[in-house]
Amino acid sequence: MEGFGDLLKAQRDFFQTGKTKDVSFRIEALTSLGNMIRSHETEIMAALKKDLNKSDFDTYVTEMGILLEEIRFTLKHIRDWTQPKRVKTALTQMGSKGYIYYEPYGVALIISPWNYPLQLAIAPLIGAIAAGNCTVLKPSELTPETSNLMAELINKTFPENYIAVVQGDADTTQSLLKEKFDYIFFTGSVAVGKVIMEAAAKHLTPVTLELGGKSPCIVHHDADVKLAAKRIAWGKFINAGQTCVAPDYLYVHKNIKDEFIRTLKDTINELYNDIVNNGEFTRIVSERHFNRVTSLLSGGEILHGGNHSIETLTIEPTILGGVTWDDPVMQEEIFGPVLPVLEYENDEAMIQKINEHPKPLALYIFSESKEFQGTILNSISFGGGCINDTVMHLSSPYLPFGGVGESGIGAYHGRGSFDVFSHHKSILKQTTTFDLPFRYPNRKDALKQIKRFIK
Repeated sequence: MEGFGDLLKAQRDFFQTGKTKDVSFRIEALTSLGNMIRSHETEIMAALKKDLNKSDFDTYVTEMGILLEEIRFTLKHIRDWTQPKRVKTALTQMGSKGYIYYEPYGVALIISPWNYPLQLAIAPLIGAIAAGNCTVLKPSELTPETSNLMAELINKTFPENYIAVVQGDADTTQSLLKEKFDYIFFTGSVAVGKVIMEAAAKHLTPVTLELGGKSPCIVHHDADVKLAAKRIAWGKFINAGQTCVAPDYLYVHKNIKDEFIRTLKDTINELYNDIVNNGEFTRIVSERHFNRVTSLLSGGEILHGGNHSIETLTIEPTILGGVTWDDPVMQEEIFGPVLPVLEYENDEAMIQKINEHPKPLALYIFSESKEFQGTILNSISFGGGCINDTVMHLSSPYLPFGGVGESGIGAYHGRGSFDVFSHHKSILKQTTTFDLPFRYPNRKDALKQIKRFIK
């Protein structure tokens, strides 16, 4: 935990050389990052297998593939993004031209979590590189194999005074937060997000906080039950439910609840039985988290699944019925393969109940009714989501991803990642061909002239 001051000074000195602002330098760095991921696919898959028992399929789809597509998209657009943008000027600025310049903040700190240890570390790093920053990356200690490999690969690919990986536990994070960074990007829990923001406030450092919360999934009476069950089961149980935008609970219309639950059970069996029985289902990251999630099974009635093993840290996909808002499973973000089911009959009452709780990171609607979809979208504040799907919105480089309220501050992915790590500098270029005399106080009719423009 010593020497962070020296590390930041080295990065700040390198940033001051201006090399990171060169677009060609950024393109070369992004290309090297993509090559690093591609050329070490086998090692990455092995590390994630050891840390979380992730299958090669899940690793590629949810970790590597998303990153490679993000890099490809960024390389395609970066020259355009970095160009100053001409904007309109008001009539009162006659003769001038307005521009927005995009400049890097300087030295950024990225603190990443354990649930997608590669993706959620490298995705913001792509934005930091594209915007021209130097970066200190602090990965999670709960996935040591992936963090160690990432540190090794990044240290081989980039000089430390440009991109550095710092490993350690919460004490290391606290030590890093005592330093003055130019930007902090954090992905993790609401509780730790508050700690990050408090530390950043001491230096007036801007932050992006990608947090979480209880993301609702609403299944209306007109939903395609079979398709809804399949997409919900996939979105909930991928990565053993350890996904910040996983459906945290279901609100199913009373008229179709029994049919939907029957279909959901069949779908879970179809999608996951072999994976669970073969020992290929993703495990819970630690014994502490395993004990926390299994303790939530005591509330409500287990309608499906419920089996778990502390030896392998696995919990099979589970559906809980008979749940109320007073049960423990509804008091916190589950972050595991347990899906509680509530029912509703009155749309307004359901909306009101959701709005009584903190704004969620995601919300999902399954309905064929545009009117119902519009009602939900206009009545509930949330970070982002899908209509007739789950989770997929976060993989689009055209959709900024982030939370609102307690679920987060700021958004990234695609152009959003470049923007979040860039200061937007506003510049007015004024003509010297002529001057407007009524702007000056010694002009007798100045006020009268100004009022011609401003009414």
